[in-house]
Amino acid sequence: SGGSWSESALVLSSSPKHGVLLPFREAESFKEQGNAYYAKKDYNEAYNYYTKAIDTCPNNASYYGNRAATLMMLGRFREALGDAQQSVRLDDSFVRGHLREGKCHLSLGNAMAASRCFQRVLELDHKNSQAQQELKNATTVLEYEKIAEVDFEKRDFRKVVFCMDRALEFAPACHRFKILKAECLALLGRYPEAQSVASDILRMDSTNADALYVRGLCLYYEDCIEKAVQFFVQALRMAPDHEKACIACRNAKALKAKKEDGNKAFKDGNYKLAYELYTEALGIDPNNIKTNAKLYCNRGTVNSKLRKLEEAIDDCTNAVKLDDTYIKAYLRRAQCYMDTEQYEDAVRDYEKVYQTEKTKEHKQLLKNAQVELKKSKRKDYYKILGVDKNASEDEIKKAYRKRALMHHPDRHSGASAEVQKEEEKKFKEVGEAFTILSDPKKKARYDSGQDLEEDGLNMGDFDANNIFKAFFGGPGGFSFEASGPGNFFFQFG
Repeated sequence: SGGSWSESALVLSSSPKHGVLLPFREAESFKEQGNAYYAKKDYNEAYNYYTKAIDTCPNNASYYGNRAATLMMLGRFREALGDAQQSVRLDDSFVRGHLREGKCHLSLGNAMAASRCFQRVLELDHKNSQAQQELKNATTVLEYEKIAEVDFEKRDFRKVVFCMDRALEFAPACHRFKILKAECLALLGRYPEAQSVASDILRMDSTNADALYVRGLCLYYEDCIEKAVQFFVQALRMAPDHEKACIACRNAKALKAKKEDGNKAFKDGNYKLAYELYTEALGIDPNNIKTNAKLYCNRGTVNSKLRKLEEAIDDCTNAVKLDDTYIKAYLRRAQCYMDTEQYEDAVRDYEKVYQTEKTKEHKQLLKNAQVELKKSKRKDYYKILGVDKNASEDEIKKAYRKRALMHHPDRHSGASAEVQKEEEKKFKEVGEAFTILSDPKKKARYDSGQDLEEDGLNMGDFDANNIFKAFFGGPGGFSFEASGPGNFFFQFG
């Protein structure tokens, strides 16, 4: 890349004027020293000597060409582009100057301009293999740009990231491609990667409105809305017509306001208004996954307060679909499952929570749900007697009296064998329920979810008739008498 001094240099060296020869020889000396440093890969020193050569002889195309090559090695493509363009302005037939200009354009992501430069090289030297290859590379970049544009519209952000990665292999200094990639990473929820790309650009160019916008977008999607607004405002200060920053700023402010209004209504106990505000907030920006997950969970809490438990469950399900690490939504849904006696689902949610955060509180919640699940799978004695779980001893007795009489086999002696069998089963269950719930110790064990059979209570040993006789005062104390088909009256002794 050091390059020999071009035709223009030869013209200068043959000049008869002694005053021209001296600066030219000095410039040539600087150039040769620059070449030596370039060969040793000491590009900063090479740059300094090529600059001295240019300062001494400012109209020599090869000096600008060499300094362009050095700047390219230092990754300073924009400055290199200026030098390459100056080299071909001084000498339009300078092949390496056109090649370097094209390479700079391509590295900066301007594939169209790059193509024109490589075509100019091929006009000068139609067999130039480097220009042929670089022209193919420029065409490839243009293709990836087109595909990415279509895929962005289709919201296929993964594909856009793929296309931009491929394009950046040929255009490593293109901010535009990096920004598009970063924006798509943010839209995919890959915030650390997106922030890293935007921060790299801001380190080189702190006023880059696109990078400021992407930085804000990451914060916005991570539910740091106030900080995000600051970045959007900064981006708009740098580029007042930045449409995306303008929309994002408007959405961020609207979302923050609606969410805060919803929270205030909830705290004030105005659940109907809170529900409406959270619903409106959910309509602002479907892309803001983290904030929307919180809004769904908040609305789920409102629905549970309004005792709309199935709707609350749906809201919490939507929240965890958006953010499967959202503990609060799992806890809220689990509580709703408990309240609607869907214990298996509650256990599943509490297990997920406990696996994520192994606290004493979460362990206890899981244990409670497991007890309720176990209880739900055995006979519900309260249901059998038709009483509430907080029923008094007197209420339990009254309920037993009513149910035992209703299902007593004697009362159904005229019924079909099938009905008799069913009523006998119910009669036994009523007796079993009464035996447990009328005994404070057994009742306490039953209520706490303990396995009664493990406590030596074999339910198969119950004799419902003995319980019935003991309750109604021994043998002969009670009888059924028929007064016509299907009609009974009760006779107490």
